[in-house]
Amino acid sequence: MTDLKDQTDRTILTVSQLNRTAHQLLADHFFSVLVEGEISNLSIPSSGHWYFSLKDANAQVRCAMFKTQQRRQTIRPENGKQVVIRGQVGLYEPRGDYQLIVDSIENAGDGALLQAFEALKRKLADAGLFDNSHKKPLPTLPQCIGVVTSPTGAAIRDILTILKRRFPAIPVIIYPVSVQGREAQYEIARAIATANTASQCDLLIVGRGGGSLEDLWAFNEETVARAIYASTIPVISAVGHETDFTIADFVADVRAPTPSAAAELATPSRDAWLARFLELESRITRSQQRQFAQHRQRLTWLDNRLQQQHPGQRLRRNAQRLDELETRMRQAMHRKTQNNHSLLETQTARLWRHNPQNKLANFQQNQFFLSQRLVSAMRQRLQKSWQKLTRLSQTLNAISPTATLNRGYALVTVCATGEILRAPEQVKQNDKIDIRLAKGMINGQVIGKIEKGDGTTTDF
Repeated sequence: MTDLKDQTDRTILTVSQLNRTAHQLLADHFFSVLVEGEISNLSIPSSGHWYFSLKDANAQVRCAMFKTQQRRQTIRPENGKQVVIRGQVGLYEPRGDYQLIVDSIENAGDGALLQAFEALKRKLADAGLFDNSHKKPLPTLPQCIGVVTSPTGAAIRDILTILKRRFPAIPVIIYPVSVQGREAQYEIARAIATANTASQCDLLIVGRGGGSLEDLWAFNEETVARAIYASTIPVISAVGHETDFTIADFVADVRAPTPSAAAELATPSRDAWLARFLELESRITRSQQRQFAQHRQRLTWLDNRLQQQHPGQRLRRNAQRLDELETRMRQAMHRKTQNNHSLLETQTARLWRHNPQNKLANFQQNQFFLSQRLVSAMRQRLQKSWQKLTRLSQTLNAISPTATLNRGYALVTVCATGEILRAPEQVKQNDKIDIRLAKGMINGQVIGKIEKGDGTTTDF
């Protein structure tokens, strides 16, 4: 027999590996499926999980719905009930059982309603009816609350009970409508419009008690959604139980899980408000007492200031101040007089030390001595100057042209050039000349000249 370990072209898996791989393949390819069938073999152990089979005429499949998924479930499984389940295909690895892990269960007839619900939800969401920017805040203390619901249902009784318990002083207006049936959507929409037109209330609660998807369908109609969106009054949606969701919940300004919860959201707690009023009263009392104490303290202070600024007080203080200033003035004048007297004596002594009369005799004597020296120096200077003048005069007379002229000589100049005539070559015939004598001048003209050496006259 051939050993399987020697076959290298085949992969050998353990049972666990096989089941794990099969489970992964199923989970990846059938992540979320809708399956319709009849429930059978229902088992609910102490753990609270639901185990059953889902079958049709030709086959069946095991199903498991764990307790954590049951909180949002509105219907309970029953043997023989036709349902549509949503779940994931998987494999229970320890036994190798193929099964469905169930997320939700609905009645088989609800499938079309769910599809219509999802389609309208997408449409209104795309139109912006669910945007938070359109949500209006609820009034802190409503002046009047309007309730749009059935006047005979359990919801109105729960709402009125809660409102009476929490804040009975708030008036309530009931707008009676049908909450299921063909005409329910129109009645609800008209009631919302009527409440807005009347403007008697500043908060609306719109809802009903629990029921199946079909029972709650009036609140999944576009007519009701548009009416809630158009309301200028804030709207609380209170439809069914906590696990029920309707289109009205998404459009309303606030969703309440139940009608009772809507009444809780709509009103403040009377006890809380009374406690708040008592606290505010206490704070006001303390504030008034504190202000009274401050005013009393200020009044006392102002009274003391008034007493201090009384005219009699001011006159007495001013009289005392005047005496003090007079004493200080006399002392200051006495010190000033003493200082001025001392300064006068000091300046007088300095003045006598610098008296001009003491220096005048010295200046006069010095002036007489200097004037004598000046006269002597002037005489000596004049005598020396006269002697020098005599010598220079004698020398000047010796070389003076005038002395030469006095001896019979003459000084001849050429008129045209102004040159002194020293040689015959300086002139020519008919040149005009000036002859300067010791006593006067003669104007002449050259008619001839004598050459050097022979004493002859040459005619031009």
